[in-house]
Amino acid sequence: MPSHLSADRPAAQPPGRGSVDALISQARRLKGDVDAVRRDAQEDGSDPQGRWQRALYDLALHQLDDLDEHLAQLRDGPALAGPADPAPAEQPAPAPARGSLLSRVGSAEWNLLTDEASWSGELYQILGRDPAAPPLTLDELPALVLDEDRPKLTSMVTDCLVDARPIDGEFRVLHPDGAVRTVHMMGEPVLAPDGSTASMWAVLRDVSELRRSQKVVSETHDSLQRHRHRAQTEHRLAVELQAAVLPPWRGSLRLPRQGPETLDLAAHYLPSSTNARIGGDWYDALQLAGGDLLLSVGDLTGHGVAVTSGMATLLGAVRGMAMAGTEPGQLLSWLNQLLDTTAQPALGSTVCCRYRPETRTLTWAQAGHPAPLLFRNGTGRRLSAPDGVLLGATSGAVYEQAEEPLEAGDLLVLHTEQLVPGHHGTEAVNRLLDLAPRFDETCTAQDCVRMVVEEFGETERTDDACVLIARVTH
Repeated sequence: MPSHLSADRPAAQPPGRGSVDALISQARRLKGDVDAVRRDAQEDGSDPQGRWQRALYDLALHQLDDLDEHLAQLRDGPALAGPADPAPAEQPAPAPARGSLLSRVGSAEWNLLTDEASWSGELYQILGRDPAAPPLTLDELPALVLDEDRPKLTSMVTDCLVDARPIDGEFRVLHPDGAVRTVHMMGEPVLAPDGSTASMWAVLRDVSELRRSQKVVSETHDSLQRHRHRAQTEHRLAVELQAAVLPPWRGSLRLPRQGPETLDLAAHYLPSSTNARIGGDWYDALQLAGGDLLLSVGDLTGHGVAVTSGMATLLGAVRGMAMAGTEPGQLLSWLNQLLDTTAQPALGSTVCCRYRPETRTLTWAQAGHPAPLLFRNGTGRRLSAPDGVLLGATSGAVYEQAEEPLEAGDLLVLHTEQLVPGHHGTEAVNRLLDLAPRFDETCTAQDCVRMVVEEFGETERTDDACVLIARVTH
């Protein structure tokens, strides 16, 4: 493109080749660093935040590709083409590499006095024109532009020529193959010595892929926001549902009093460290007809509103069957059948106990759940568990039940699997049994619960858990 004079200053001189080469090297090193981070962050596409981050990485790489090509063109200088010096038809400009932004910049100058146009070789490719054809005049240029964008182009050119305003805008052009490309145009009027507009020059760039990448970023960001809003709503609903179903998370459980108190009860729910994984853990204590007490602790696999709702259903079924006089073993068999026939299959574990104050007898059954721990006189042990598989694991499962005689002062601990973070099975049980001497020094079940929370509640946990403690008072 010929040199031009702006309204008040000569055209800037191009930088030296060495300085541009240094910039190119820096851009390529940065591009390599970004690409390495992008590869390390690859994910399966199921996480909305991961998709948004990947889109940002792609956009950054597109921008750096674009910068690399611009700097290379700045170093090599423009390639001019026009009616007198057309690019050979048999040697079209090379297509950009896959994933690039068609970042070769084209330039043009339109002489208003002679009505002549001068285009660089890249501009033919950008606008989809045959390099052997003459460049289009300003009057002919709108013919390439989509109908809805022509008023925008006309307004930009008019403001430039009449009011000497710089051009900075975009429009879409239709290529002969039917492809629609988005072109960004920047330009200025070139003034004659008498102050009139002699010509207009502009640089044009195909930004179609850049806009596509920006659209992907925007769409994935919107998707991430919707996902977060949905997750927050589901979390709130799960918390509200859990709070409505479970007894108070802190403080002694209040039972209707019929005669003297037989069990001192307390329980606590320990959420996961993120507070975002509301699961299906529950504890419950219910006074039955005749003065018996139902104690239960359980866990339905999974997290979220659906799991919390399923937990509420199971807990309601446990309460209903217990109030009807169903013994723990049969109760779990029917609970397994209920879970086996639900629309959304799930697995659950639970321990269900019926305490008879008259005989101080604990009748209990379990479904793939940690057995209760019995503490007496400063020592503790795990009760021998009767047979019982996970709820929902198999149809027609039979659950055995066991009886355990208790004594005044005994302490019974029921808990879910994740109570001791980082420990499972026998190791977790041993950590709890180690508390026996300290339990023996406490006065109430609430003191024992507080001790458990102080011991295990401050540690980072990946899942929620709960504990229910009952002390035989007489």
